[in-house]
Amino acid sequence: MAIDDLLDEHEQSERARTWLRNNAFGLVGGVALGLAAIFGWQWWQGQQVRGQYEASDRYAVVQEQIRTGKLKEAQAGAKALAGTPYEVTAALAIAKAQLDGGKRDDAIATLRAVKDADALLAPVVSQRLARLLIDAGKPGEALPLVGESDEPAVQEIRGDALFALGRLDEARKAYENALVNLQVGTPQRLVVELKLTQAGGTPPQTPDRAS
Repeated sequence: MAIDDLLDEHEQSERARTWLRNNAFGLVGGVALGLAAIFGWQWWQGQQVRGQYEASDRYAVVQEQIRTGKLKEAQAGAKALAGTPYEVTAALAIAKAQLDGGKRDDAIATLRAVKDADALLAPVVSQRLARLLIDAGKPGEALPLVGESDEPAVQEIRGDALFALGRLDEARKAYENALVNLQVGTPQRLVVELKLTQAGGTPPQTPDRAS
């Protein structure tokens, strides 16, 4: 090997050592940050899983309190479920128990307090609250809750609210809309047909009736 090559290798080696000395802190810091990010992510995931297990345990306690009629304790326990997937289901269960116990106004208050229901449960909460408000003589408050979806349940509740408000033409239309998507002979269809008749309408002819 020529002396020039040895000098080049020596110079390159010295440059590498100099660069490492100058950047050692940055390298160590970068590795440390990377490790911290990994361990931080693992810790966060662990906290999430632990939180889910704890929420599940608390919800089980609330269910048992509802089953045994300890609704005040259940309501207190449900507050600890705020921000978890169990918050809304706990409120629905408590409201049902309150209604079964003859405490309709308490059930209304429980459902009114639900603020952050997800896309799947929000319609359930709104529809149950609307039905309770109609039963409580507050159809005007119920009507905006259900919207104007073509779903049979929504149209039926709209019809109930409009009927209670004395807006019979609109009530009949809502009941007729509900019947469009209800199968013949199902209990829900029979109920809606009775409501339509009560509102002064005539249920549409079906193959069974035509024969």
